[in-house]
Amino acid sequence: MQDTFKEKGLRKKLVETLREKGISDEKVLRAMETVPRHFFMDSSFISFAYKDQAFPISSGQTISQPYTVAFQTSLLEVKEGERILEIGTGSGYQAAVLMEMGAIVYSIERIKDLFLFAGNLLSSMGYHPYLFWDDGYEGKSSYAPFDKILLTAAAPFIPEALKMQLKPGGLLVAPFGEGNLQKMIRLIKIDEHNFTQEEHGNFTFVPFLPGKR
Repeated sequence: MQDTFKEKGLRKKLVETLREKGISDEKVLRAMETVPRHFFMDSSFISFAYKDQAFPISSGQTISQPYTVAFQTSLLEVKEGERILEIGTGSGYQAAVLMEMGAIVYSIERIKDLFLFAGNLLSSMGYHPYLFWDDGYEGKSSYAPFDKILLTAAAPFIPEALKMQLKPGGLLVAPFGEGNLQKMIRLIKIDEHNFTQEEHGNFTFVPFLPGKR
């Protein structure tokens, strides 16, 4: 697959759209202008890759709307060299954006086909996250603590294991709630037992499920 001047131009237009919608973190915008989203799309939807909307990928999952990716990433306040745990690798697009910003990414995917697809694609693009085929509800304690944690699926609750694996002062961003609409929340870990919670609008995500398959 190629990244032509046409795709680069479409990404530039997409970034301008995101800026108009209120995304102001220039590091996020630069990363999204750099990462070729069409590489992560099903072939049936490649021609629509730079529209600001979500699209289906394999295994009944989706690649999130670019605005949603930009919004969640902005809430994380990513700094170069930070260790970020992502729950829900999907196609690997969000992980690529985080790595383009200089993060060290640990990403868990419960669906084996997606885990294999994302690993092969990211490696071919020169991105090398730590990828795991596993249950996201458990996090990855052997690599903890993490500076930031990002959930890319709708959580009915925030697992205690993930809270424990976050550094004091760290941030956890997740779509929270059941049904067709979730609240985007950001937890800030004050110390080992105390968190503050912020709400940042409504979004729609696929559900965060336990186990692996």
